Amino acid sequence: MEIREFADGDWPLVWPIVREVVRAADTFTYEPDMTESDARAIWVERPPGLTVVAADGGALGTAKMGPNKAGPGAHVATASFMVAAEARGRGVGTAMCRFALDWARDRGFAGMQFNAVAASNTSAVKVYERLGFEIVGTVPGAFAHPTLGHVGLHVMYCGFSGEGS
Repeated sequence: MEIREFADGDWPLVWPIVREVVRAADTFTYEPDMTESDARAIWVERPPGLTVVAADGGALGTAKMGPNKAGPGAHVATASFMVAAEARGRGVGTAMCRFALDWARDRGFAGMQFNAVAASNTSAVKVYERLGFEIVGTVPGAFAHPTLGHVGLHVMYCGFSGEGS
């Protein structure tokens, strides 16, 4: 598997993954019926951010990363990951998260923060914890899961070089 920078020609490979994940409405806080145009505007990062594709013949997943906030919060990175249904459980998400962590460290970020990880997304939470993230807070009932009802949204953080941890 190769993780490479997103190119304009990749959108036809990435859009089905984004559409599938967003419409499931069980992990992301995006509007489930978002249009393709809106999805592209949200998912494809501009510098200093980066969008990538995990590929092995076809697209297995996609990730985006960049500063978590602007101004005084720009020293902390954030990232989001989407894996195609047929590629789940094969280490694609883990590989993209490692890539994002390395990308952020190489650019001098103090750490990486995830703002809204659905507590019900236990496989992602386990991956993030295994890679050094901690749950620093949970907003009870902040995510309306389509079958589980209101579940918590975790804020997770991984500090680099002892900063912020």
